[in-house]
Amino acid sequence: MKLWVVGSGSRGNAVLLECDGSRVLVDAGFPPRVLAQRLGAIGVPCESVEAVVITHDHADHVRGASAAAKRWGWALYATAGTVAACPALADADTRSFEPGGCLTLSRMDIRTVGIPHDAAEPVAVVATAHGSGVRAAIAYDLGHVPASVRGALIRADLLVMEANHDEGMLRAGPYPPSVQHRIGGTRGHLSNRAAAGAVREALHRDLAHVVLAHLSDRCNDAALAHHAVASALRGNRFRGTLHVSPQDAIIGPFTPWVRRAPAARQLELF
Repeated sequence: MKLWVVGSGSRGNAVLLECDGSRVLVDAGFPPRVLAQRLGAIGVPCESVEAVVITHDHADHVRGASAAAKRWGWALYATAGTVAACPALADADTRSFEPGGCLTLSRMDIRTVGIPHDAAEPVAVVATAHGSGVRAAIAYDLGHVPASVRGALIRADLLVMEANHDEGMLRAGPYPPSVQHRIGGTRGHLSNRAAAGAVREALHRDLAHVVLAHLSDRCNDAALAHHAVASALRGNRFRGTLHVSPQDAIIGPFTPWVRRAPAARQLELF
């Protein structure tokens, strides 16, 4: 499995997963033109993307999904609440699932888990490669990390984790108190400190890459986010690499160290 962060922040989010020739996007929060430019920069034809899994209905995660799906034939997946909140997704014949549900795609399974965020049925996702058993987890846009999410992240080989804001910068920043409360609340966004705790809890010997994502351009700084999480990992035998995702460029590919035995899968007839 390979993972790229196509871009992450308040102006758009998308993560590309590739496994044995199959490519899946988690979110498509950029216009199709931007998606085509960034995917093209790493030699990925837009037509080669099998599906897009939408984590929630906010524009910076769903902006380009419907138009891109119509242009390039992508299958779209989102929770029923997300589809209801985004009429464009319904027009694109999006396939809905329940939070906590699993999607079986051609080369990977996508497990979803509900997250606390001020959106309609938002989810984090964990992708597991059919052949290798490698896991990639993406958890952003959540106000805190409940036990269900911690459990989903604990065996990830590749981890994309939100580190949205520095708490001091948020308090001193340009937002009015009501917006500060929303961002810092239990259904808002993770601080650097909260991200550090979540990554530390998810740490295991095979965690190869941690990518910090969805940084605020007003209330955070890449160096601050990196320092906060690196400090939490210091002394905890983290052998992997810590990265910070930019808003306006693609970063990756990130690959795992190990090949796991694939889990037994139940076959179904339709």
